[in-house]
Amino acid sequence: MHEDEAANLALHEPRRPRGPDFIIGGAPKCGTTSLHFILDQHPDVALPTDEVHFFDADDPVSHPDFLRVEDGALKWWDPGAAAEDSQRWYAERFRGFGEIGLIGEDSTTYLMSEVAAKRIAQQLPEAKVIFMLRHPVRRAYSQYWHLVKTSRAVESFEQALVRYPQIMLGSSYAAGLKRFIDALGRDRVHICLFEDFRNDIQGCVDAVTGFLGLEPMQIDPERVWFNRTKYPSAPRFHRLANHVGRKLVRGRYNRHMGGEAGIGRRVENKLHYWWFAYVNPRFMNVDRPPEMREGTRQYLEQHLSARNAGLSQLLERDLDALWPGMRC
Repeated sequence: MHEDEAANLALHEPRRPRGPDFIIGGAPKCGTTSLHFILDQHPDVALPTDEVHFFDADDPVSHPDFLRVEDGALKWWDPGAAAEDSQRWYAERFRGFGEIGLIGEDSTTYLMSEVAAKRIAQQLPEAKVIFMLRHPVRRAYSQYWHLVKTSRAVESFEQALVRYPQIMLGSSYAAGLKRFIDALGRDRVHICLFEDFRNDIQGCVDAVTGFLGLEPMQIDPERVWFNRTKYPSAPRFHRLANHVGRKLVRGRYNRHMGGEAGIGRRVENKLHYWWFAYVNPRFMNVDRPPEMREGTRQYLEQHLSARNAGLSQLLERDLDALWPGMRC
């Protein structure tokens, strides 16, 4: 084939939708939303507003609310490369970003997923991944209160540890980091510690922009922290109310990647908005959560130390000194 014929064919081939250049892949409650908020202020970066959760959408541990049973059959979202509807949905998340230097996405459950790393490596062979980590016990406790805040948890923290495996997996960093490093290579994985981020936001963001090959950006102190958490002054009463709220939440998660529209969905959307605009915020009115039970803390420090064995060596950082009570 002549060069001009090959060029003509390439010109008329359908252009593959642009995928993200980088992913903020976890972990939840480690400052990822703030990093997203900061990076989105960079003139050469664009990100979808919400978390995408595409590459692990079929994971029943990460996203139990994404799956549902209808007439006895399991309904699930297929993130496979051959699933045209799902791929079209994913591409739509980045529509309109074509002229931006780098586009990214934020999906904080990818680190805990056993399937996301390989899928990302296959579909996005040049994408880079950023992870933010935090003291594992404090992160787990923060995620629990996030579940309460979002009307998903009706149990005590101790009961939630038994019911929601994602709380423990979200603080089990070592295995997930190894999966991503094996799948993508160490040079495409950047790790930022929440404790460093709090102490030196500018330094951490400079490291991230350098990793992504972006021009440095000056942090605006007034536009740094996003999604500051409030806690309920009456946790038992809030959890009791969540028996109502969780029904509204479940429907929204079931349709994360789309679904049929109709009057029932419109009514549900109105109720969801009303609940989280006017009812749920009334419970979240103090700045600190209750103290964790000492026995629970001791259990988590022991178990999460075992789950993160070798992490200090992997990160070349003395995490035991940074994270009190942990032995990593």
